[in-house]
Amino acid sequence: MALTAGSRPDGTRPPAAVEEPTVAVAAGAKVRAPRRKSKAGKAPWRIRLRRDRALILMTLPVILLLLLFNYVPLLGNVVAFQEYDPYVSSNGITAIFHSPWVGVEQFSRMLDDPLFWSATKNTLVLFMLQLVLFFPVPIALALVINSVIRPRVRAVAQAIMYLPHFFSWVLVVTVFQQILGGAGIIAQTLEEHGWSGFDLMTDADLFKYLVTAQAVWKDAGWGIIVFLAALSAVSTDLYEAAAMDGAGRWRRMWHVTLPALRPVIALLLVLRVGDALSVGFEQYLLQRDAVGAGASEVLDTYVWNMGIQNGDFSYAAAVGLAKGLIGVCLVLGANKFAHLLGEQGVYKK
Repeated sequence: MALTAGSRPDGTRPPAAVEEPTVAVAAGAKVRAPRRKSKAGKAPWRIRLRRDRALILMTLPVILLLLLFNYVPLLGNVVAFQEYDPYVSSNGITAIFHSPWVGVEQFSRMLDDPLFWSATKNTLVLFMLQLVLFFPVPIALALVINSVIRPRVRAVAQAIMYLPHFFSWVLVVTVFQQILGGAGIIAQTLEEHGWSGFDLMTDADLFKYLVTAQAVWKDAGWGIIVFLAALSAVSTDLYEAAAMDGAGRWRRMWHVTLPALRPVIALLLVLRVGDALSVGFEQYLLQRDAVGAGASEVLDTYVWNMGIQNGDFSYAAAVGLAKGLIGVCLVLGANKFAHLLGEQGVYKK
């Protein structure tokens, strides 16, 4: 068989080359160059800045407040390495430059202070107690509310549970005083019926359980918002498939609901562990006189007493700085543990 020019040995012709389309350009006309893109395929930062300028302007006040109240005060931690005296100069800021440097003397003093270790012990005990008794409560409440079918009943229950979050600690302590105090409703009712009254608000042995109950009553309802948001993202097809396979309510909760909440639980648990040394301030300060410093002194109130009341600013700054560094280490360690369990945690690997 004769082969024609440009044909293959099998007699077929190769596909014709696709010609690039041409565009006629008039003489003297300017041709706009194509926009350059970054290596990741994104538009240059100038174009993104022009495109998102409205969003940037909206977030700018929040960023400025964050810098002003959260990052600029970090510069004051330098007084932890000084013998800071606010009266050595005309104002407290310039006094930093005139105060003598003492190195790590404040930290050595902190390690030798028995009051510091007592406050640390109380802080860790309260944290562990709240982690066991308080942390599971929002999860349980979210599961209960999610199981309610009627939307009106669910909305009323959520509103009732959210409401105490907006109360101040002064009001919360007052409510508990009127119920569990020596002149409270329960004690008066018992005395009217011939029983001896009691005063739980001044019992130092039960103080850790009392403050945990106050925290549960105040903030457990607000904490279920995150878990309800996670539950709303679970597909109903999973529940229907589990029901068709014969799974009851408890099995659906165990095999569908709880696995959907596991990433959120891991994230909040990591953040809670990082906040282990900051169990609270106002709640404990308000009840300090009733139960004594031995039961109510935590690291936050200890820093306030040493710095504000006693005027020992350098030592208080050293304790606060050590508390913050330990908190960062706890977050990193808890996040690494979450990675080992297969969860994302605060950030990915």
